Amino acid sequence: MVINHEESPGGSRAGRPPVIFNPDFFVEKLRHESPDVFLELVLSNITRLIDLPGTEFSQLLGEEGPKTPTGGNGGFFRSFNFLKRKDKGVVFGTPLTESCIAQIYQLIEYLSKNLHVEGLFRVPGNSVRQQALKELLNSGADVDLASGDFHPNDVATLLKTFLGELPEPLLTHRHFHAHLKIADMTLFDEQGNKTAIPNKERQIEALQLLFLLLPQANRSLLKLLLDLLYHTAKQQDKNKMSAFNLALMFAPHVLWPRHMTAGDLKDNLKKLNNSMAFLIKHSQKLFRAPVYLREYARVHFTGTKALHTKDDLELLAASSSPAQRTALPLKRTAVLGPSSQDQCQSPAQQYTEEALKELFRHVHHNMPGLRLRKRNSSDS
Repeated sequence: MVINHEESPGGSRAGRPPVIFNPDFFVEKLRHESPDVFLELVLSNITRLIDLPGTEFSQLLGEEGPKTPTGGNGGFFRSFNFLKRKDKGVVFGTPLTESCIAQIYQLIEYLSKNLHVEGLFRVPGNSVRQQALKELLNSGADVDLASGDFHPNDVATLLKTFLGELPEPLLTHRHFHAHLKIADMTLFDEQGNKTAIPNKERQIEALQLLFLLLPQANRSLLKLLLDLLYHTAKQQDKNKMSAFNLALMFAPHVLWPRHMTAGDLKDNLKKLNNSMAFLIKHSQKLFRAPVYLREYARVHFTGTKALHTKDDLELLAASSSPAQRTALPLKRTAVLGPSSQDQCQSPAQQYTEEALKELFRHVHHNMPGLRLRKRNSSDS
C-alpha cells in the first residue's frame, strides 16, 4: 500500500484524508477478471528467467502430481500421496485456509512484540504449555497470550509446529524445482561466462513472479511469516538469531518436500538453507509484482502508464540486460536533446506508452502457445 500526502492541483489537502492506493491493484484485477491472461503473462516471464523442462513446468502448473527426486537416486521420483490424508484438526495438520491463518496470526502478533528474546525460534519451550495452547487454537478460541501463561519460546515453537504439520511446505511441492533453479541464478562476466556471484536482482524478480502463482492462503501466511522473521533478524544483537540462523529453523517447513530428510536433500541442503535466508533478507521486496507486470495490467485496463517507486525503478534498471530486452520487447524512448528532464530520467523511467501497448500485443500474440512449446520440449 502507498499513502499519498501530496497536495492536489487545486490547492492544499488540509483537512482531507490521505489517498491510499495499492500499486498492484490492476495486477490483482487482471488475476480475477482475466485469469488465463494473468497466468500466461506470469508464466512467460518465469520461463524467460529460469529454464523449466517439460516435467518441471507441468508440475509448476499442477498438471502433474507433486514429485521430487529422492536423495539416494536422482533418477527415480517419489509421489506424495499423503497429501490426500484426512484432516487432523481444526487448525493443525489441515490444509491451509484463511480461517487457519486467522488463528495462527495470534501467535505471529504476539511474537512480533517479543523479538528481543534470546534464542527465539531456536530454544524449545515447554511441551505441556504448547499442547494446551495448541488445543485452544484448534478449538477456535481467542487466546490472551499477554496474560503470562505462555512464554515466547512456547509460542515460537508452536508456530514452527503448525508449519511442520501442514500437508505440504508453505511454498508448495509444485514450486520446489523452480526455487532450486532460482538459487542457481548468478551473474555473468564481461566475456559472458557464468560466475559464482548471485544475481540478486533477477532472483528477486523471479521470486516476485513465482509468489504470484501461490495459492492465496499460502501467499498471505508467507508474507506474515517472512515479515516476522525479517524483523526478528533485525534484532539479532539481542536475540542472537541472524537471517541464516532463522533459515536453518524454517527451511524444512517452508521449502523442503514433506517426508524428506536432510540426508535425502544432501545435494541441495546448503542451497535450500541459503534460499530461505535470501527470502528473509529480501522479504520487503518480494510481495509486489514486477514493474512491467504492473504496467501491462494498467495498459490492459486503462491504456495509461503507472508511476513507480524508487525500488521498482532500481530493480528494473538492474535487470534490463540485452537478453531480457529481447525476451520482453519494451522499447526505450530516444533522448532527443540534453534537456535537464531527459538527463534526470533513468533508463527504467524512459518506457513509453507505445512500448507498453507493444508488450500487450506481444503477450496476446505469443503466449497461447507457451504451454504447447513446453510440452513439446519434454517430448524431444
